[in-house]
Amino acid sequence: MKYIVTINQKNYEVDVEKGEAQILSVEAAAAPAAVSAAPATAAPSIAHKPVHAVAGEALTAPMPGTVVSVLKKTGDKVVTGEVVLILEAMKMENEVVASADGTISQVLVAKGTIVKTGDPLVMIH
Repeated sequence: MKYIVTINQKNYEVDVEKGEAQILSVEAAAAPAAVSAAPATAAPSIAHKPVHAVAGEALTAPMPGTVVSVLKKTGDKVVTGEVVLILEAMKMENEVVASADGTISQVLVAKGTIVKTGDPLVMIH
C-alpha cells in the first residue's frame, strides 16, 4: 500500500508491503492542509488517513479480513501474546496478539477496516 507520510514539513510517498517500507518520493509540504492529503491509493479504509512515521515495530495483519474490534488504544502498555484486536477472516474471529512487550504508539486501523495480509495494524515501541 502507498501512503503519504509527513515528517519535519516534508511529504514522503511510502510503499509498505509485508512489513517493509520503501520511500518512493520526497517533496516539501506546501501547507498544513497538505497533512490531510489523500494517500496515493484509496483502497482499504486504513489508507483514508495519512500515516505518520512512529519508531517501533509494526504489528501486521496475519491474514486478509475485517477488523471487528480494536481492544487497545495509543498509550496502552502490552506484553507479548496480549490480544490487541480481533480480525474476522472466513467467518471466524481471530485474535491478533502483541508480538513484543511495549507501548502502543499508534493505532492504524479502526472497527470495520478491511485489511490484506501484511498490512500494518498498530505500532508498538
